Amino acid sequence: MTATSRLVFTLEQKDTRSKARAGVLKTDHGDILTPIFMPVGTAATVKGIFHRDVLHEAHAQIILANTYHLYMRPGMDIIERAGGVHRFSTWNGPMLTDSGGFQVFSLADCRKLKEEGCHFRSHIDGSKHLFTPENVMDTERTIGADIMMAFDECPPGDAPREYAAKSLALTERWLDRCFNRYHQTRPKYGHYQALFPIVQGCTYPDLRAHAAENVQQYDADGYAIGGLAVGEPTGTMYEMIEVVNAILPEDRPRYLMGVGTPINILEAISRGVDMFDCVMPTRNGRNGQIFTEEGTINLRNKKWEDDFSPLDPQGTAFVDTLYSKAYVHHLCVCGEMLAAQIASLHNIAFYLRLVGMARQHILAGDFPEWKEMMVAKLGRRL
Repeated sequence: MTATSRLVFTLEQKDTRSKARAGVLKTDHGDILTPIFMPVGTAATVKGIFHRDVLHEAHAQIILANTYHLYMRPGMDIIERAGGVHRFSTWNGPMLTDSGGFQVFSLADCRKLKEEGCHFRSHIDGSKHLFTPENVMDTERTIGADIMMAFDECPPGDAPREYAAKSLALTERWLDRCFNRYHQTRPKYGHYQALFPIVQGCTYPDLRAHAAENVQQYDADGYAIGGLAVGEPTGTMYEMIEVVNAILPEDRPRYLMGVGTPINILEAISRGVDMFDCVMPTRNGRNGQIFTEEGTINLRNKKWEDDFSPLDPQGTAFVDTLYSKAYVHHLCVCGEMLAAQIASLHNIAFYLRLVGMARQHILAGDFPEWKEMMVAKLGRRL
């Protein structure tokens, strides 16, 4: 495989009555049709689902892996000896790695933030570690994902302005160090690796605007919006997306990190976001909740115990028509692991189908009407 010089993003259509966009992102491991949802594969696996089914049943075009967790286990030596995360995991499609910053900063009781980086203790054995912008770039190079994220601090959604400003300033200094190290190093496995900056700034429009302006100096292959869906009101999240996307360049993909519900995703698409990831489809699936076009179903509820209709007649994964709601309810209340597998695959397939439908309606020119109709249905609890 010969590496391209950079990722190529082509805008195919812009909706005339919203900010929604349809495009194609070309990587060395394949093309990605946007808008797109990326299933979260924290430890180089989408929890509870075979790669075969992630690809052929859910139709995932790119998955996400977590730098912090792969650094901890199995470690960089194993991944490098395996030939990178693609060969190690046998996932042959595009992959993105986050920087591990969110995970490190969620370890509030066992980490110390300094200018050089973040000292923290492992959640596994309590051992001491240090993440710096430089060694995180080295780690992501070793993992080998097609898209790498810059190391940043993710402040809480309700952070005071003074803290948010100091945090953003630190993130921007770290970002400069990330790009310096990025340009000093090369991919290890013969394919191109992009580096996306992350726009922070908490819930303060002027900080978000400043951050969105600042990241453009790096002429990156794409840009991410971080630090949202971390406790702030939903309306505030949408406002921050609008502030940032009004500034970010139109000819690069925009990635909203860690968001969210199906409604969140449609609202963000209408505001110009192209890429998403979230643990919700698999995490909620493990707890018996599935998402459908008609609303959300909690399969643990007794009302489903004698409902022998298909899990989701509109679904596209094999589990949707093979199994009944009654059967999956039975598996849920028995604590059978198959319940989590079925619900997780259904939810991942639903999320991918939802963004795929959004794309088709953007191309057809009727996205706003379709989105409003879908939002009304998706908000129901069945």
